[in-house]
Amino acid sequence: MQKDVTYRRVTPKSMLNKGTGFLAGYSHSLNPYAGCVYGCSYCYVRKLPVAVLRGEEWGTWVDIKEGAAAVLRKELRREKAKGPVTIFMSSSTDPYQPLEYKEQITRSLLEVMAEDPPDFLLLQTRSPLVRRDIDLLRKLGSRVRVSMTIETDLEEVRQAFTPLSPPIAARLETLRLLKNEGIPVQAAIAPILPSSERFAEILLPVANRICIDDFWMGDGSGGVRTQSLELERVYRELGYSEWYDPSAWKIVYERFKKVFGEDRVFISAQGFAP
Repeated sequence: MQKDVTYRRVTPKSMLNKGTGFLAGYSHSLNPYAGCVYGCSYCYVRKLPVAVLRGEEWGTWVDIKEGAAAVLRKELRREKAKGPVTIFMSSSTDPYQPLEYKEQITRSLLEVMAEDPPDFLLLQTRSPLVRRDIDLLRKLGSRVRVSMTIETDLEEVRQAFTPLSPPIAARLETLRLLKNEGIPVQAAIAPILPSSERFAEILLPVANRICIDDFWMGDGSGGVRTQSLELERVYRELGYSEWYDPSAWKIVYERFKKVFGEDRVFISAQGFAP
């Protein structure tokens, strides 16, 4: 059940943040919103200052960055004059969470980038709404990659860990549509959740490449942030205790390598790099 969400309108002074840590391969990260209504149980952002210092439960608040496009237009022009600009959108929110249907902050930012393209944009989401912006993604051509989070092919697992996120079938269909439109697409199995042996075959027709990541590699703290979220209990209750293990990714990697080939399966930061 969706919790009550508090929405606030804010006026950002800047939109481009320097790429650091896990995103050090990017010159900048870009977040159209602060906060995220999906409120995924494993989200590492729960333990970052943006969430902790807020003093409100993650998933119950979102800041809408009004005027974001105008700010980005100025910053993008300035940063491009300094050197290559590579952007990760988004690092601490989903740019296509449900509010985007109405607010269209993400679309306004894409409009700016379609007019004045960065060297590369990775668009990270778990929402089928990204299909709405195919017209703008086409304009970016090879400068963009859409990375769709699909942590599992088992709907009951998705519902246990991320009950407010879009169904798996809708994400798969969105990847298929984007790929058919010639837009570079990646399926991000990040973090790895329990999945079936058929997972790789299911993704083969709809994804150009695969990125595999887990809690220990991808939460920015070697798994410490994730462990504090007490997710092991969920694995145990579902009967998948063996999947809560730092070596579980190797099983998934081998399955996907056999289907996609080694050159199209990437691990952790390597898969998200420009």
